[in-house]
Amino acid sequence: MNAIAKIMVSCAPTPIAPFSHACWAGDFLFLTGQMPIDPITNTYVTGSIQQQTQQVLENLLAVLTDQHLGLTDVVSVRSYLTDMDNYDNFNTVYKAFFGAVELPARTCIGVTGLAGGAAIEIDLVAYKQNHTSA
Repeated sequence: MNAIAKIMVSCAPTPIAPFSHACWAGDFLFLTGQMPIDPITNTYVTGSIQQQTQQVLENLLAVLTDQHLGLTDVVSVRSYLTDMDNYDNFNTVYKAFFGAVELPARTCIGVTGLAGGAAIEIDLVAYKQNHTSA
């Protein structure tokens, strides 16, 4: 197994707590949960669940892209919603974002609250065979 490497990227929002954007553990990249934060202004997107979901997915993709990965490398997704009545609207954006890619395994969890009053947070795991940590 390769060494563990902790990753910070400039293309994703600045973390609001003490953590890395992602960590390589061998060939697996574990991405920290992303919030609906605009990476340019570092402010929360406060619009609809669709707008928040889109921003979260774009933040995750920015970290993946920085590490030379894409949506086809995602093997597992965990999503957290503060209101399960948003489930269908979340799914519409999620499915469109992944497009024709075979969808990864996923869990969706209803929670009572998220940092900053966000309605959604998503973390994921990606896999790149024969990855070598920097």
